[in-house]
Amino acid sequence: MQDEETGSWWQQITGEAIYGSSKGQRLKLVHHDELSFSLWKQEHPDGRVLIPDDSKPWKQFSEDWEEHTAKMPVLAALNPDTRLNARTQIVGIKIADVAKAYPLSTIKEQTPVLDYIGYTPVIIVVAEDKKSVRAFERTIEGQELEFFAKSDSQALRLVDAQTGSEWDFTGKAVKGTYAGHKLKQVYLLNDYWFDWKAYNPETAIYP
Repeated sequence: MQDEETGSWWQQITGEAIYGSSKGQRLKLVHHDELSFSLWKQEHPDGRVLIPDDSKPWKQFSEDWEEHTAKMPVLAALNPDTRLNARTQIVGIKIADVAKAYPLSTIKEQTPVLDYIGYTPVIIVVAEDKKSVRAFERTIEGQELEFFAKSDSQALRLVDAQTGSEWDFTGKAVKGTYAGHKLKQVYLLNDYWFDWKAYNPETAIYP
C-alpha cells in the first residue's frame, strides 16, 4: 500500500512502513471479520452496505479471483517450507510473539478447534455457512472452558463442559450459568500459507 501524503510504502499484512519517510512506523491494527454476507446480515439486520463497483473489468476479476490468483507466482522460493502447499488456505493467529497456522480444511472438519497459542487457550469455530471463521480466548473470569458443538442445532451453538451454558457464533453465552457473558475475540487472518509464512517465519502449524 502507498499513502498519498508521503508516498511511503506499507506492508498489507503487518501495517509497517517499509519505504519512504514513514519507514519503521506501524499502523494500529483494527479488528475485523471476514464473514459471508448472509451471516453478516443476520447479525446486523440494519447494517449499511457500500454500493459495489459494477465496472466490467473489476467485476470480471472479482468473479474469477481465486482462479486468477492461483495462476500467479508466489515468493515461497525465498523462504521454502514444504509442510503445506504454498497456496493452502489457512487461518493465521498471532498472540504476542507466538504465531500458528490452521489449515482451513482442517478446522472445517474439526470445528470447534480447541488449542493454545503460547499460554493462551483459544477456540476456533466455523459458522453454519462453512465459510465464516472466528476465534476467541476460551476463558471467563479466569476459568478455562472446554467446548463442544451442539449437534441438534441448525445455527452454530457451542456448549461448555464446565456449566453446560450455550454460546453462539459471536462468542456470547445465550443460555445457562454464563448467560450474558462474552468471550474475548481473537484477531485472525484468512491467508495463503506462503504469505503467512513470509511474515511469520517461526509459525507453527496445527495440529
